[in-house]
Amino acid sequence: QVQLVESGGGLVQPGGSLRLSCTASGVAGFSSYVLRWYRQTPEKERELVASISSIYASTDYSDSVKGRFTISRDDPKKTVSLQMNSLKPDDTAVYYCNMRSTSGKNYWGQGTSVTVSS
Repeated sequence: QVQLVESGGGLVQPGGSLRLSCTASGVAGFSSYVLRWYRQTPEKERELVASISSIYASTDYSDSVKGRFTISRDDPKKTVSLQMNSLKPDDTAVYYCNMRSTSGKNYWGQGTSVTVSS
């Protein structure tokens, strides 16, 4: 059974930083999966924040986080991370990691809450 476990969320002041991590278990071929971070609030639909491809680890970001967030992967550790800097109140959300294969396998973590507030 594939499981994704996120960690690193919490309360931070505006301008601060957090690092989210997501570790997979029960999955073979982790390095072949595209990894993504999404976020969601009660008022908005789930939003794609960042993605990182397999093989070449190419990254892509939403305009709202570009230049502030960095996604990375550690395939031997089966982990994807999201370094979040210069956080703003609008970044407050539940953050979800996602892994998807070219064959259509699709897995989600349970989410970790990030609150940016003074």
